Amino acid sequence: MIDFRPPVIEDRQWVEPLLRKSKKYGCEYSFGDVFIWQSVYDIRIAFHKGFFVSLNGGEYQSYCCPVGEGDVEEVIRDLIEDANERGIKFKMFGLVSDCVVQIDKLFPGRFEFEPIRDSFDYIYSTRDLIELSGKKYHPKRNHIAAFMRNNDWSYEPITKDNIAECALMNAEWERRNREKDPDSIDEELIAINQSFENFFELGFVGGLLRVSGEVVAFTFGEEMNEDMFCTHVEKAYADVRGAYPMINREFAARELSGYKYVNREDDTGSEGLRRAKLSYYPEILLEKFVARLK
Repeated sequence: MIDFRPPVIEDRQWVEPLLRKSKKYGCEYSFGDVFIWQSVYDIRIAFHKGFFVSLNGGEYQSYCCPVGEGDVEEVIRDLIEDANERGIKFKMFGLVSDCVVQIDKLFPGRFEFEPIRDSFDYIYSTRDLIELSGKKYHPKRNHIAAFMRNNDWSYEPITKDNIAECALMNAEWERRNREKDPDSIDEELIAINQSFENFFELGFVGGLLRVSGEVVAFTFGEEMNEDMFCTHVEKAYADVRGAYPMINREFAARELSGYKYVNREDDTGSEGLRRAKLSYYPEILLEKFVARLK
């Protein structure tokens, strides 16, 4: 049985180089994402024969596609054996198309692959997020103009001096919105609190908006590789018109201009979130699959 264990901050030193080198664009392949959601999804990790591997526990019971250097076929066979020893059905999650091709070639006919639309990642051109040019972004520009016209506002990067204000603003946001979906809100609060407690050790980068001195929006994420930044969280008060598009644009313009792409993760099947993410016209809608052993 593979020695899976919960991730700790020190694991970033060996996990991040493997993930960065793999150039996988799915949000599951960022160390920060694994770390902050570990309590919610019972995520455990291991370094096995040169590869980063992970196992989601509880009701999720699935493995990630191994990332590293060496004999990936042998590692997948070891994961299958690990599942057998644990008495669970073997499946892998978050597989992008090149993983599907690779696994089907290594194990012809042994797996069935199912696209999971709710887990597709929305990947945007950073230039589009900054410039918002063209007719299709006219509504975004209108909301931003209204925000700038109606508010005494300012932008700041998240630092040790203001991160506590972001945590307080998030707690208030969660309180206002909890009735919509209590379970999801509570799970998200766990992940965001984990983020704030380990923000700088995880290498996160973030920004916030103030209106008349009060924090009304914040966002943060991490670099996946030299081309891709992954935005893990974005929060704004819905009653402050334009706060969401404003923090999106300002953060991209001030912190992310050196990246070609921004991965803003999936929509979790939420219709409202799906409409919001589609309204920014992703350059790539990254298909992700689950692989099940037949």
